Amino acid sequence: MTNTDQQADKILRGATVNFKANPRVAGQENSVSYEAKGAVVISTSGNIIWQGAFANLPIEFKDLPCDDYDDKLILPGFIDPHIHFPQNRILAAPGKDLLDWLNRFTFPEEARYCSEEYAAKAAEFFIDRLFANGTTSSLAFCSVHKTCADTLFAAAEKRGMAMITGKTMMDRLAPDNVLDTPETAGRDSQELINKWNGKGRLKYAITPRFAVTSTDAQLQVTGDLYKDNPDCLMQTHLSESAGEIATVQKQFPWSKDYTDVYDHFNLLGENSFFAHGIHLSDRECTRLSESGSTVVHCPTSNNFLGSGLFDIDHLGKSERPVGVGVATDVGGGTSYSMLQTLGEAYKVAMLKGRKITAYDAFYLATLGNAKQLKLDGEIGSLDAGKFADIVVLDPKSTPVLASRQEVSENLEDVLFSLMILGDDRAVSATYVAGERVYQG
Repeated sequence: MTNTDQQADKILRGATVNFKANPRVAGQENSVSYEAKGAVVISTSGNIIWQGAFANLPIEFKDLPCDDYDDKLILPGFIDPHIHFPQNRILAAPGKDLLDWLNRFTFPEEARYCSEEYAAKAAEFFIDRLFANGTTSSLAFCSVHKTCADTLFAAAEKRGMAMITGKTMMDRLAPDNVLDTPETAGRDSQELINKWNGKGRLKYAITPRFAVTSTDAQLQVTGDLYKDNPDCLMQTHLSESAGEIATVQKQFPWSKDYTDVYDHFNLLGENSFFAHGIHLSDRECTRLSESGSTVVHCPTSNNFLGSGLFDIDHLGKSERPVGVGVATDVGGGTSYSMLQTLGEAYKVAMLKGRKITAYDAFYLATLGNAKQLKLDGEIGSLDAGKFADIVVLDPKSTPVLASRQEVSENLEDVLFSLMILGDDRAVSATYVAGERVYQG
């Protein structure tokens, strides 16, 4: 596949893995293309010009500088559609459950992000950790403070990455230093939208934390923002834990269920992202499906906090399929690594009597997440014209993986071993818009 309208800059050489469709729908044989000796040609503007077998490299690219990764895997960069920027220090902080964890660790840490200096330093660390784990784009929560979102947007713009984020909105059931009001939440969010949404590769996400920490008045403001800014995304949490669900029932006694609260305030839609979705009823799945909303599976977080086991087949029922993404959910999640996240997703599915193949998992982390974010025209695959957001994985990065590959028979074997045994050590390099931003 070629796009020769741009000036070529460099070649990446290695084993290319490119997803074309959802394996659960199209079948594995129709979902992925693989070149054991492949190449990707990148333009000076950071886009992919050509990809295919190295033996078929067009003659005009033969003399380009080449980053040669031998038999390592070249894939689209991982996309993380649910992660908390201001929680980057509190991985593995213990809590009795979700609500206890929020009060003991999360809210005190997020309060620090009122400081521009603190937030700016943390933003650099956060993005560095993403790149070191092969993640090139994310949909991220910030704290309630406007400066937190400003600093993350600025850091992402400087790196040339696709970042979607927004200031968190919450006006109850948290310490005063992490609360706003319906009025300040609406004003600050709109100012951030005007400043950042659509600037470079940046997009804004309207971000009510979850129904528990927002009053009716704030949720109404949220719905109005979403209606007035239809090119923005909306992100929040849904049906994560039993205690959370019980709290929502008490707060909104008129609602049919948790999903109905968001529906009432017009927060369901094709740009809506609901993290977790563990305990959803058929009625809720039907409404999420009808509205085109996405549920984001966060397995390491769910397992760590004991929130429950996500059921991918329940959400995927053919009569009312719900779009699904997969994410790390740092810092409730216990790793920045999408490889470890996919491994936990596999184990959760097995415990539910379901099956996720390696192709299913890697599709979700790349093209699948891109499609849910409506960014598959720009990222998520190695197709010509896309941004060259790329991760290079070493299937032999550890002694255990190296010995495991001695019995691998095909690509799926290799990918499966990476998602069960791999971590950040498997990331040899990460590219964002054609620039190498990490080298292992």
